[in-house]
Amino acid sequence: MRLIYDNRFFSGLLNVLGRVILRAGRWKIVGEIPPIPKFVAVAAPHTSNWDFPVFMAVVGVLRIRVRFLGKHSLFRGPFGWLFYWLGGIPVEREAGGAADVVSKACEAFQKHDELILGLAPEGTRSKVDKWKSGFYRIAVEAGVPIVLVFLNAKTRELGIGPTFLPTGDRDADMAVIRAFYADKVGINPRNQ
Repeated sequence: MRLIYDNRFFSGLLNVLGRVILRAGRWKIVGEIPPIPKFVAVAAPHTSNWDFPVFMAVVGVLRIRVRFLGKHSLFRGPFGWLFYWLGGIPVEREAGGAADVVSKACEAFQKHDELILGLAPEGTRSKVDKWKSGFYRIAVEAGVPIVLVFLNAKTRELGIGPTFLPTGDRDADMAVIRAFYADKVGINPRNQ
């Protein structure tokens, strides 16, 4: 299926709408997308329904081609096609479990020469006690780096942080990744 990024008109429209959204919200983009053909982009904190449109605005402004995993129910109904068109890959988290989601993402990395897979480590907008480790497992199994992408409502910054190469020591690596996000504040801090 062709994505919004494959159509010059709609890609340009996404760029213009992205600029309008970011200007209206007084957001500024900091950092640069690394020149790497494949990576997992971890986007955090994820605390509000507004996170998706704000991150899509960044995608439009930077003209990057991002895919994301989304709850399968988003891809149903009259607007389900929109999530496919924006780069969504539907997953049923309950059906095959986390291993199924990881294998589906790794297959996507194998099929494409270039792929940016954006994921929210919280897995939900609600408050969570700990992050899901699927993004880490995907990066390790697919052999790709992790780029730390953030939203900081306190400073009104949307940023591309460092590129992180997983070592395979999940606990130690997750501690380093969480430390990077420790001072970042979500749009709805109560859910952080």
